Amino acid sequence: MDVNSPFSVPPITAQQPAPTAKPAPDATAAAREFEAMFMTQMVDEMLKQVDMGSMGAGQAEQHFRYFLSEAIAEQMVEQGGTGLSRSLNAAMSAYAAAQRDEDYS
Repeated sequence: MDVNSPFSVPPITAQQPAPTAKPAPDATAAAREFEAMFMTQMVDEMLKQVDMGSMGAGQAEQHFRYFLSEAIAEQMVEQGGTGLSRSLNAAMSAYAAAQRDEDYS
């Protein structure tokens, strides 16, 4: 079958070197974002146990507590976090390398 199209892929003539197992920048950002979201949930649950003072117990306090939790979590992740994003990066890198190895075989 002869397909002449500008979208056809040229044949591979030589063995290409295996790519390194370095995660893509978007994967790194996604891992950090996931860790920040996870930490936000953890900090929010901890702050539910803390008396916030005379803020009342309404919806405004819940929103403030969540925003505070989010800010604390983002700072924690910027300062190294819990290592969750590093573990996720390692797992995603290993998965990406395995996928590439399957593609080359």
